[in-house]
Amino acid sequence: MRNFTCVQDIGSLEKAVAEALEVKANRYAYKHLGENRTMLMLFFNSSLRTRLSTQKAAMNLGMNVIVLDVNQGAWKLETERGVIMDGDKPEHLLEAIPVMGCYADVIGVRSFARFESKADDYQERILQQFIEHSGRPVVSMEAATRHPLQSFADLITIEEHKTKARPKVVMIWAPHPKALPQAVPNSFAEWMNAADYEFVITHPEGYELDPAFVGNARVEYNQDRALEGADFVYAKNWSAYADPNYGKVLSTDRSWTVDARKMSLTDNAFFMHCLPVRRNMIVTDDVIESPRSLVIPEAANREISAQVVLKRILESL
Repeated sequence: MRNFTCVQDIGSLEKAVAEALEVKANRYAYKHLGENRTMLMLFFNSSLRTRLSTQKAAMNLGMNVIVLDVNQGAWKLETERGVIMDGDKPEHLLEAIPVMGCYADVIGVRSFARFESKADDYQERILQQFIEHSGRPVVSMEAATRHPLQSFADLITIEEHKTKARPKVVMIWAPHPKALPQAVPNSFAEWMNAADYEFVITHPEGYELDPAFVGNARVEYNQDRALEGADFVYAKNWSAYADPNYGKVLSTDRSWTVDARKMSLTDNAFFMHCLPVRRNMIVTDDVIESPRSLVIPEAANREISAQVVLKRILESL
């Protein structure tokens, strides 16, 4: 594996999950792979699970780790070409990236959608510049359109807890006070389609995702109908994708909050969310605290998904 940005990069999901369970059983078995190797983790946006889990995964593999918060501990970076740099950004990303590549063997990048231009967001301009100009393998720690480390961890979690070969997985939109990117739902949809589960997406009208990510999923606007017989319920908010409303909040309808009544429609489903979660907006206290909530095991598996990815990259160096 050279870079990790999407489900296609991981190859066979069956083999990837098997490798994840092997790593989980012995996290330090491959510590020799990272000896005298350095991972640089760059954060253009805030992080808790991604920061801690990826750093822990790299350390499990024996790597040195450098963490840089671009907007706090470094020069402000200009990202556009052709700009007269007479403002508050003294360094250009096109010089900064190859310099960073001089100091690291693997680079992790976290850079959210900006909602300034759908074209720029969906072309993954910042992530792609690191891939093109760093000279190093690049791991997406969440980009504008995908969050593959999260989705891989979600898959591992479902595989650990499913009771049938092809479970029904429902991704439900839930209200949130701010405009959030489509990266997590896009990515979750991509991985669930690849896993060939019975996959349903339910949301209010106007919150349709990019059809390239929806794929073969059934889209259901009636949330109760969507939840019937579900084995896993994955709650997530996202802002509108379709023009002219790209990046906008169209609704904060609290009837979409995942509560006990909704979960009662399922086949005793597990509840999932990527965290952080707005309680009693996305999900009620009783649901997230119930024995069927997987949010903590799901978060714990972020270490495992990152370690499998880094292990494969180190093996290829």
